[in-house]
Amino acid sequence: MIFLKAFVVGGLICVVGQILIDKTKLTPGRILVGFVVAGVVIGALGWFEPMKNFAGSGATVPLLGFGGALAEGTKEVIDKDGWIGILTGPLTSGAGGIMAAVLAGLIMSCITKPKAK
Repeated sequence: MIFLKAFVVGGLICVVGQILIDKTKLTPGRILVGFVVAGVVIGALGWFEPMKNFAGSGATVPLLGFGGALAEGTKEVIDKDGWIGILTGPLTSGAGGIMAAVLAGLIMSCITKPKAK
């Protein structure tokens, strides 16, 4: 049953993204940033944890999950270190995702040849 929940929630997130691509003039980059910001807002409001408990990876794998992780990390560091956590929390909680993106970009730039448009 958990697979079905993950599929439905992740699929709905993807449907929203596809509708934004098809029906608006937003660029894909702006849509991606919007999803991360939405994840931060959902996490800050405390709604991400119940969604994560319900849908598992259907909620955590898409970009909402990255935003939710940033919000959760920020809350934890603020509780521990005070207001300086606003600056350090997102960096510590998002370091794994950021590093994976940097390494993937580096590897792809080494093995592919860019084409001029």
